[in-house]
Amino acid sequence: MMTGGGKYTTIDNQKLQGSVPAVPDPSHVAVQFTDSNMQTFPPTGVQGKISSASGPPRDVDDTFSKPSSGSDEPQSSGWFRAFSVTSYKQYFDVDTSDVLDRIKDSLIPFRDSFNEKTSSNPDLYGPFWICTTLIFVAASIGTFVTYIAHKLQHKEWEYDIKIVTWSAGLFYGYVTIVPVLLYVILKYFSAPSGLVQLLCLYGYSLFVFIPALCLSLVPMVIFRWVVTAIAGFMSATFVAINLRAHIKSAGGSWFLIVAVIFLLQLALSIVLKLYLFTVTV
Repeated sequence: MMTGGGKYTTIDNQKLQGSVPAVPDPSHVAVQFTDSNMQTFPPTGVQGKISSASGPPRDVDDTFSKPSSGSDEPQSSGWFRAFSVTSYKQYFDVDTSDVLDRIKDSLIPFRDSFNEKTSSNPDLYGPFWICTTLIFVAASIGTFVTYIAHKLQHKEWEYDIKIVTWSAGLFYGYVTIVPVLLYVILKYFSAPSGLVQLLCLYGYSLFVFIPALCLSLVPMVIFRWVVTAIAGFMSATFVAINLRAHIKSAGGSWFLIVAVIFLLQLALSIVLKLYLFTVTV
């Protein structure tokens, strides 16, 4: 410190060290943070199909598969669970390989192992997208064919929205109403059945109609009838064979129930032939 006389006055090092704390080496500074209440991300207890944190993510984000015990989301009970989204998450906990395997099984109708494979994990993901794809394919093919037909005949063409609404009502209605009615009938006969498993079975049974609809572009009436008959037979056989083993416990009425199931699938194929497969160019 400089005084008025121009001289410097030194400060005792000991006094300086006593009033000002010494700064340690920055390399030895230990910084501590207080505990936070924020949830750890990513979650440590991952549930669902992803079991390893080191592997790459799969098709779906399985962190949303099931609510953890410490989740803040209220858990519903009783009939209120039907109005909770969390109650349906387990039915969408599938990946691409699962859906493809079940589609392959639906194309081999004489195997009766579909219900056994899906008994522990029936899904609604595949049936929903199969029905949605059928609606899109039916509307697209019907619109395209009618457009080409009008252009070839030099006529004015107008888009018909009814084909979309009619297809949606047919596929969504069939894959929902028929399994529900069958579930009630099987419960009446005390036959083992699950509603979600029936919805899953009927949903995958409709996949064969997707390539059949694409083949309906061939302008041959006989060929379309053959395609419709093959698709209907495969779909009906797939459903009937997979339900036969479960319905046998219903007693002597099991054969009648299986026959009705088979005929309903054939009736669906006939309806598709009359309203969707009948296109002309």
